[in-house]
Amino acid sequence: MSIENQLGAVSHEDWMRRALSIASKGMREDEVPIGAIVVYKGKIIGQGYNQCESLNDSTAHAEMLAITAASNTLGDWRLKDCSLYVTKEPCSMCAGAIINSRIDALYFGCYDEDFGACGSKLDICGNPTFKTPSVVRGNVLGGDSLVLIQEYFFKKRKKKKDLEF
Repeated sequence: MSIENQLGAVSHEDWMRRALSIASKGMREDEVPIGAIVVYKGKIIGQGYNQCESLNDSTAHAEMLAITAASNTLGDWRLKDCSLYVTKEPCSMCAGAIINSRIDALYFGCYDEDFGACGSKLDICGNPTFKTPSVVRGNVLGGDSLVLIQEYFFKKRKKKKDLEF
């Protein structure tokens, strides 16, 4: 056990577990289970899960909702000294919002080979020509994140198949 954990500091994995819990809420509401939290000075100041289906809004990604909530909490669109934990690698829209909001650190779960913009398909958050987060780290409980998403889509396909009969 590290000195930080002995002193009660929350680990990146602990924060990601909280994001996974929020993602599970989205899954119960028939949304793609992606969760995000924004942490400032050891406290969650914003959180969100995907709500594209329920809000009929293609921009209602977990990261966007968490960033909006955090900005409202601080009363400032600049989220300096904040960290974002999200269960899946952000897309290009969310990566742009992460950069524009001045978030200092990004930690994400599983990589997204199709739409990921923080190391997979693109690397917007790691692009040295932007003022990017000082820390970008993927695969924080990536296996847990991937299993949740796979479970969601397995159930969706099964439900669709059951309806076809």
